[in-house]
Amino acid sequence: MIYPDRPALVLAPMEGITDAPMRAFVGSWGAFTYGVSEFQRVSGMALSAKAFRREAPEVLTGGKTPTGMPVQVQILGGDPERMAQSARAAVAAGAWGIDLNFGCPAPTVNRHDGGATLLKHPERLEAIVRAVVDAVDVPVSAKLRLGWDDPDAIDENAARAVAGGAAWITIHARTRNQGYRPPVFWERIGRVRAAVGVPVVANGDIWTLDDFRRCQDVTGCRHFMLGRGTLANPVLPGEVARELGLPSHPYETRWEPLLRGFVEWCDGRETRTLARLKGWLAMAARHGAFDRFDALKRSTSVAQILEGVGADVVPAG
Repeated sequence: MIYPDRPALVLAPMEGITDAPMRAFVGSWGAFTYGVSEFQRVSGMALSAKAFRREAPEVLTGGKTPTGMPVQVQILGGDPERMAQSARAAVAAGAWGIDLNFGCPAPTVNRHDGGATLLKHPERLEAIVRAVVDAVDVPVSAKLRLGWDDPDAIDENAARAVAGGAAWITIHARTRNQGYRPPVFWERIGRVRAAVGVPVVANGDIWTLDDFRRCQDVTGCRHFMLGRGTLANPVLPGEVARELGLPSHPYETRWEPLLRGFVEWCDGRETRTLARLKGWLAMAARHGAFDRFDALKRSTSVAQILEGVGADVVPAG
């Protein structure tokens, strides 16, 4: 839950990455105020409570991971009534809050009337938010990008989300057409924060502590979301939490116990776990300071990966 007078650090939903085992593991770090589940797509029919219990099992344990991190349920779709019905099912299953995804840039999702495609239709975006808000008695938030191709579109879309009843909004500081390419436009987030009457969560390209400080200065925000930077630089969430004055456990600075800790939350399927570890280290090599991925990418077992990272330390952000 976001409160205007309290800083917050949120774990971003990342499709295929921040599933329940990853949420449980990252939740054990103690840095995040809450996390957001991977989106559940609402297309031809509304989702059932069973679907939410399967994909967001935290609803069965008081809306928290086994390690104590609250998890908000996210849904995506373009039909107000089916989105409202799905939100009701999520709450019936145990969700404490609903997040509406208007930011996903994936072409398949956008072709099927979901995610960022709604940014081209502000009136529909508002109608979806209002339908969900009217359907449930828990907080409803919205995740937006700056626009489809125009970063200035965020002004109307953010205003529409708030008019529909969103309790807070999260803004990824790129357009849909940018995907994840630079640059980010944090100044647009600051402009929206100053104009709307609800909290705004800043998101996008926070890779280091210096990035966070610049984003904070530019946006004036007190609430932040970390996504890829969490895995590229696993000490970053703890550093940011301390800067925000949030409680945080002492954070692990060595790769081997970090990866081993995640493996313990996985389901034991070697091939899948190995792929997850390689994906994590590839992100850390591409966006962080991990320099041994080339030597590890052909590893054929989890044990090889764990042995290969050795005593390597995650550098401070």
